[in-house]
Amino acid sequence: MSDEIAQLIKRPELEAGVWYDPEKELESGVDILVATPGKLMDHINTTKGFTLEHLQFLVVDEIDKLLGEEYQDFLHAVLQLTRSDEEHQFSHMRASQSLFGPLRTIRRSGNERGFKGKSSPRLVKMILSATLTQSPSKLSKLDLHHPLFLTTGRYKLPDKLQLFKLTCEVKCRPLYLAALLHELKGEQSIVFAKSKDSTHELCTMLNCFDLPFKIKEYSAFQPQSLRSKTLEKFREGKIQVLIASDAMTRGMDVAGVRNVINYAMPFHVRTYIHRAGRTARAGNSGHCFTFLARNQVVEFKKLLKEADKDSCSVHNVPEDIFEKLSSVYDSANQKYKECMQQEKFKKRRQMNFQSSRASEGSMKISQEME
Repeated sequence: MSDEIAQLIKRPELEAGVWYDPEKELESGVDILVATPGKLMDHINTTKGFTLEHLQFLVVDEIDKLLGEEYQDFLHAVLQLTRSDEEHQFSHMRASQSLFGPLRTIRRSGNERGFKGKSSPRLVKMILSATLTQSPSKLSKLDLHHPLFLTTGRYKLPDKLQLFKLTCEVKCRPLYLAALLHELKGEQSIVFAKSKDSTHELCTMLNCFDLPFKIKEYSAFQPQSLRSKTLEKFREGKIQVLIASDAMTRGMDVAGVRNVINYAMPFHVRTYIHRAGRTARAGNSGHCFTFLARNQVVEFKKLLKEADKDSCSVHNVPEDIFEKLSSVYDSANQKYKECMQQEKFKKRRQMNFQSSRASEGSMKISQEME
């Protein structure tokens, strides 16, 4: 954040004998801003002097996320911050949106592109998504001026992406996944589980197989600092397999990811597109494997048709690898159950400790009042 703030906001240079108010004499540092919704909201809420009114271009990726219900208030704030004081008085709302009140930046000196007699430039908004909604009611909320729609198709998968499916019983899926990862020989891979809970459980289970490469989880259960470290190690190749929830599907670009594995079939084609899009990026090749139960085969075929794909190759795990891991599956499963039991015990003990501390605090306050 500090590096980004230094680029977004410019402060006047110190001069001997010249006094200035560092809180007021701030300059907008950019003409073109490229952002994802979450990070843009972070700066709106916490960065002193941050405004969008001096921008010439605002580029927002993953715009369909911004149009989601949880971002409706934020979307209104973004649009208001793109307007100058002459267009709209926003100081009272700015104070409520920011922790620091209605601080404003002054316009940078430079080329001004007037519009209909106005000295300030008209902001150009560019919005991007692999699965952009075409709903007029949703798009109208973006307040676009003479919008131009550019598309490569309704849904488009990378040209060099190879699709595979593996059909097996649900109870045998951890064994098949371990065998597939062993076959891939430690290639950079992202495994998508269906939820935060299953992300942690699956990572624990795979590590019980003692596979010859590092496997870590990436989920909302972890603090942001830990997730950042995990992602950095994954980028550096120190971690070969990342078990992730769908929080990893948007705004993440990790060079060298060869394989995406859908441990659970996604329900919507949009989810499938975003997951598969973590590999085969920028002209590189990649693979997307999807695990299916027998009753999901027809549904998966329909999903692929929505993604403009007529077929998907069947992948069979080599028998020698499968047999090798089958021999240790029972012991790995037992080890997994013991690990999960220990975690439950630790959580229960921690909750009891916190409850006890809270009771002691209440009792102390009661005694002081007496």
